[in-house]
Amino acid sequence: MAENNENKAGFGPLNCFESSNVTFERAANRLKLDHQVREWLKIPFREIKVHLPVVMDDGRLRIFEGYRVQHNNARGPHKGGIRYHPEVSMDDVRGLASWMSWKTALLNLPLGGAKGGVICDPKKMSAAELERLTRKYTQAIAMDIGPYQDIPAPDVNTGENVMAWMMDEYSKIRSYTPAVVTGKPVDLGGTPGRKDATGRGVAYIVGLWAADSGIKMEEATAAVQGFGNVGYYSAYHLARAGCRINAVSDTGACIYNSEGLDVEALLRHKRETGTVSGFEGGQTLDKDEVFGMDCDFLIPSALENAIHGDNYRSIKAGAIIEAANGPTCPLTEPWLLERGITILPDILVNSGGVVVSYFEWVQNLQQFRWAEKQVVRELKKKMEASYKCVVYKAKEDNQSHRIASYMLALNKVAGAALTRGVH
Repeated sequence: MAENNENKAGFGPLNCFESSNVTFERAANRLKLDHQVREWLKIPFREIKVHLPVVMDDGRLRIFEGYRVQHNNARGPHKGGIRYHPEVSMDDVRGLASWMSWKTALLNLPLGGAKGGVICDPKKMSAAELERLTRKYTQAIAMDIGPYQDIPAPDVNTGENVMAWMMDEYSKIRSYTPAVVTGKPVDLGGTPGRKDATGRGVAYIVGLWAADSGIKMEEATAAVQGFGNVGYYSAYHLARAGCRINAVSDTGACIYNSEGLDVEALLRHKRETGTVSGFEGGQTLDKDEVFGMDCDFLIPSALENAIHGDNYRSIKAGAIIEAANGPTCPLTEPWLLERGITILPDILVNSGGVVVSYFEWVQNLQQFRWAEKQVVRELKKKMEASYKCVVYKAKEDNQSHRIASYMLALNKVAGAALTRGVH
């Protein structure tokens, strides 16, 4: 039965913090968590808002607004990405930070949750402007981050270059410290296997679910919404496993081919043109048609609230595999589950990135480099172990996979917080 009493705002859209709290309360109700403990776990530990003066290439001075939210550190230092996007808000960063707390707990990493963001449009900025912005942001939060305090990482519209600038700027202020950020270039202390870790992890989870469901990967089909780093590597690794990628979308269009798309050729086309639209290896459709594809796996890999009140009825996929953070509005989820659509949640599915970030952090602290084979092997072990725990919990308690994931995570974070105590 759908939970109408939670639907105060219709079908949204909800911001990330609202979405996170809806699921948090559902799981906390199942766990019968004490009210005071709930408030303790929901409210972020620290919220930072900064204003960043940056000289643009034309000599103008622009003031950018940035955030860093540190949600919970009961189980270890804060950990979470930084995104550059014109629609970043404090509430979104709060929600993303809380998801990181639950994600690191679910994967049994000795870390807590954090997230950061700057309101900007990187597509309209030069590399030099982005570097100056990144260095200003790092200066502004330098006293609140560190290898045993808060370790940033890449997120939407940030990558190796931004992490390299952050590490360099922080090192100027606090001394050489490669462990202050993860997702760095390999030559600056990054780890092999980090760039494709999230997409590789998505493919692992899909393979595990397919095996449990009696689906042969060679006969399976997938549609991928979003064709950035996560979407591309998810499609790439799934295609290598034999899955047919029938549809891929970005902000401009959806490309469809019933026989399967050449994922690498599509990436080359996007790099040359800036969009998947017009790719000769498939039919160009409206970008939103990706949600209505008849496929085994729908893989939202872009931003939050991709599946919402206006499009959830069109979904025909057998399973939604959440490669993005918060892509399914929680108010639509009960209806999707009633229709028999499995939803494998983001805090499990897209955790490959933070797992390998953890490996990078460990290597930096030890000043020791792992081989890529070891990184990939250890990532697979972590993902498989967490997947099995979630599936078992869902069956044992007759809950959705999302609620089962949250129950496991909340138990760990609450246990750590209560054991450490309040003083």
